[in-house]
Amino acid sequence: MKGLQLSLNHTQKIRLERAQERLKSLSSKGNSDASVVVADTIPLNYEDGVLKGHGTLDLNGEVVASICGVVERVNKLIYVRALRARYKPEVGDIVVGRVTEVAPKRWRLDINYCQDAVLMLSSMNLPDGIQRRRTAVDELNMRSIFEENDVICAEVRGLQHDGLHLQARSQKYGKLERGQLLTVSPYLIKRRKQHFHHLEQYGIDLILGCNGFIWIGEHVDPKVVDTMIEDQVDKPEQKGSKFEGTFGNQVQEVYTPLETRQNICRTANAIRVLSTLGFIMTVEVIMEIVNLSISLNIDVHEMLGSEFCVLTAEKEVERRSSSKKRG
Repeated sequence: MKGLQLSLNHTQKIRLERAQERLKSLSSKGNSDASVVVADTIPLNYEDGVLKGHGTLDLNGEVVASICGVVERVNKLIYVRALRARYKPEVGDIVVGRVTEVAPKRWRLDINYCQDAVLMLSSMNLPDGIQRRRTAVDELNMRSIFEENDVICAEVRGLQHDGLHLQARSQKYGKLERGQLLTVSPYLIKRRKQHFHHLEQYGIDLILGCNGFIWIGEHVDPKVVDTMIEDQVDKPEQKGSKFEGTFGNQVQEVYTPLETRQNICRTANAIRVLSTLGFIMTVEVIMEIVNLSISLNIDVHEMLGSEFCVLTAEKEVERRSSSKKRG
C-alpha cells in the first residue's frame, strides 16, 4: 500500500490504518501470501524438508528474506517473489500485449517484458481457419490480421535465440476489441489455471494477463465471429480486395451497448482501486468490489474517490478474515 495517494479526511485515515494493521496481522500468521521485507523471518515447518529458493538466506538458523516481496511456495520450494519487478515469463503464461511493429513473417509485441515478444506468422491460426503453410501472399497481408497498436492475447511459447516467442493457435487468442486495456504490477496477478473469464451477468470478458496487462471488453462469441468470417470469405468481391474477405478484418461495425460500456468502466475502476491498494487480483476479488459498488449505489466515477478506497480495504479485511475461519 506504499505510495497510496488519496485525499483522506481524519476519519477515513484512521479507518484505512486500522484496515492496514488488520491485513498485516492476517498475512503474517504463516500465510503463504505473506509480504516480507529484507531481514524478515519466513515462518517454515522444518519437518517438511523445505528447499530455500530465490530471495531467501540462512541467518542464525532461521530463513530470512533477502529482498522485499511476497512469500511463495511450490511443493517444498520456498522463495520470495519481488514486488514491482518486471514481468518474468514462463512457458504457458497467458499474456496480453500491444503490437509495436509488423516485421517480416512476425509481429513484435510489448508485453511488459525487458524486450519485445515475437509472434510468428506461422504460430497463429489464420482467420479462414484452414491449416496450411504460410505463403508469400499471407506475409504481404499481415497488416490485415494485426497492425501497430492492436491489442492481442497470446500464450508464451518459449525463449529462443531471437527473443521470447508467443503462439496464438486457438480461438481464444487473437485480436481484442471494444474494451479497455489496464496495466497493473505483474506481482498482483497470480498464475492460475484459468485467466479467461466470461462475466455473463455483465456481458463482458475479463482476461488477467500474467504480465500485468488486463483486458476488459464486450463479450464476443467465437462462433459468431467464425460465421462472420465465413460470410466474408464467401463474398470477397463485395469488399474490393480479395484478401479483405479472406482475413475477415473488414466486418460490419458493431456498437457496444451503453449498459455494457458502463459495466466495462465499473470493472476497470474496481481494478484501479485494487491496484492502488496493492491487493492481489483474482476474478472473485474483482467481482466482490464491483458488486460492492452496485449494492452501495455508487456511480462509476465515484469509485475512484477516497471513501470507496477505504471501503474496499475494509471489504478485503472481511474477506480474508472469513476465508481464514473457513480454512
